[in-house]
Amino acid sequence: MIHSYQLNGYHIVLDVCSGSVHVVDEVAFDIINLYENASADEIVSKMMEKYGEREDVDEAEIRECLADIEELKAEGKLFTEDIYAGQAFDLKNRKTDVKALCLHVAHTCNLTCEYCFASQGKYHGDRALMSFEVGKRALDFLIENSGSRRNLEVDFFGGEPLMNWEVVKDLVAYARSVEKEAGKNFRFTLTTNGLLLNEEVMDFANREMHNVVLSLDGLPETHNRLRKTISGQGSYEIIVPKFQEFVKRRGNRNYYVRGTFTHNNVEFTKDLFHMADLGFTELSMEPVVCAPGEPYALTEEDLPVLFRQYEILAEEMLKREKEGRPFTFYHYMIDLEHGPCIYKRISGCGSGTEYLAVTPWGELYPCHQFVGDSKYSLGDVWKGIENRERQEEFKLCNAYARPECRDCWARLYCSGGCAANAYHAAGSVLGTYEYGCELFRKRMECAIMLQAARNSAAG
Repeated sequence: MIHSYQLNGYHIVLDVCSGSVHVVDEVAFDIINLYENASADEIVSKMMEKYGEREDVDEAEIRECLADIEELKAEGKLFTEDIYAGQAFDLKNRKTDVKALCLHVAHTCNLTCEYCFASQGKYHGDRALMSFEVGKRALDFLIENSGSRRNLEVDFFGGEPLMNWEVVKDLVAYARSVEKEAGKNFRFTLTTNGLLLNEEVMDFANREMHNVVLSLDGLPETHNRLRKTISGQGSYEIIVPKFQEFVKRRGNRNYYVRGTFTHNNVEFTKDLFHMADLGFTELSMEPVVCAPGEPYALTEEDLPVLFRQYEILAEEMLKREKEGRPFTFYHYMIDLEHGPCIYKRISGCGSGTEYLAVTPWGELYPCHQFVGDSKYSLGDVWKGIENRERQEEFKLCNAYARPECRDCWARLYCSGGCAANAYHAAGSVLGTYEYGCELFRKRMECAIMLQAARNSAAG
């Protein structure tokens, strides 16, 4: 299976199953697209009919191109057969060790973001702060259930985790006190809206947090429209100077400024470029996921605009790289030469198996987007996983479990997509969120084009 497309002047052919990417001229592009459905003589005839007036195209050139295609096919770099489909369902029987926890240290927030999937941090339940005792037990649970894994990941999440800052610090200290004896290495992430950032938080986070995620939606008018304080004021003016200082102290690395775009700002590149102009170089911008009836929900009419926005983003990134002022966009970070192992490319993020969310009361869920849905309560940090039947569903989540994915060229990049988005859109973790799929495919086309352009410039 191949996927071929043209973008920003490049003719790109992706061999789906091998991951090989070929940047070719327009003649080779047409020949490859005809290759499986026409004989060599038919291809020569069609190519001569289309390009025969060009001096650089003759029958010998076309047949040489066909021979090159045959060689690439023999090398497993073009028209490669899918050898993974039959192995995918063996994943259900695999042993899964827990490698990461999302610790909900605060089910409360000091912002009232209208689009918040967590209902302003309460997750449709009671406001609560995680106690040190519950958090300590969660870390012990992670150590006990991590098998031979050495690197363990913990994300301090909310709500707003800085509203329970003392517990965050105490949990980090506890983890550091036991990791050596346990043969583990904890890597912490902090996700924050920034209102409570101060020098102490910055210094501690820059010392102990492997990564930080800073929430900012872009331009002042975009950010302040939906991200308001309890008193109803916009938060942009409060947090931006703090974020700039925080990133400066971090040495401008190991962070992401993460935004959300909605129907209100479908031309989201204006917001991304604004964030880059503020000095932030590690950026992410996510589509809002919400009920279709919400005023900020993305619509089918928004799709063509969003597709073009992703193209504009890739083009601007190349331009700024040439000017010596590059920035990173999370969804365009792909490694075409090495990348993740095939197991990871098939099975995805590991929600419900390798990755779990922990509520302030110690209850376990497949990920933060399932918290509060009693059907997806898996157990707790004392008794462990008890809802094994539900967990089995997540073991089956992979690029081949969904019928809609089987003919999708991007399946080995998205691994079947987000289980939570599928559940909320289709009622099943084995369903699909087609709108998200459309956006993902476009992002991947742009990401591959970016790499192709960089490789061309390098050599």
